[in-house]
Amino acid sequence: MNDVSAPPGLADIKFPALDLDRPVAEQIFEAIKTAILTTDLPPGCLVSEAEVGARFGASRTPVREAFTQLRDDGLIITRPSRGNYVSKLSEHRIREAQFIREALETANVAQLCRTGIPAPILAEIEAALSRQAQHAAAGDDLGFQRMDDLFHSLLARATGFGRAETLLGREKAALDRLRVLALTERNHSERLLAEHREILDAILARDAEAADAALRAHLRSVLSLLSGMIDAHRDHFE
Repeated sequence: MNDVSAPPGLADIKFPALDLDRPVAEQIFEAIKTAILTTDLPPGCLVSEAEVGARFGASRTPVREAFTQLRDDGLIITRPSRGNYVSKLSEHRIREAQFIREALETANVAQLCRTGIPAPILAEIEAALSRQAQHAAAGDDLGFQRMDDLFHSLLARATGFGRAETLLGREKAALDRLRVLALTERNHSERLLAEHREILDAILARDAEAADAALRAHLRSVLSLLSGMIDAHRDHFE
């Protein structure tokens, strides 16, 4: 592909080749989201639909679908007559999303302490924790976060309420970039993994009080790093 005309930020990124057996819009969304999470596309960077389409050899329709999802997740903003830009992180939006996420997840955990976790989903959770440990050992922050996301999604799925997982994913998107930045902090991934195990063990013991306390401490840990993240990455924030 010819990258000569690509705007700053896109030109040097190596995107994966499209898998023809998967929806194109979904793959473009995932690739651009990953580039934003890793700050290969930094906050404030112009992201052109035309250039993205050229990089992937994709038509307008899937590119626009991908950009719509990126916009819905708050990862890009559109400025009339100027184009699409990677959004800056918002401390208010992060705190709002954390508030909503905590309400959803504590309800999920309380439900599971009453009903238990179905065996097939429990097996998936155990597998996710095993893979998360492997990613932590390898220093693979994005792989670690994918398993982190899966752990929480599976707990929501285990409630049997389909919208619980959907709503959780939507709110968690506002926290994704902060969570990736936090993983660079020393021993943060190991601590998160231990907290996941503590939450799961409390649910399996049907100890609602311990599960609630462990979950709240876990979810709030990233906020404890927020001020430091703002100071260290001030150009990432509004």
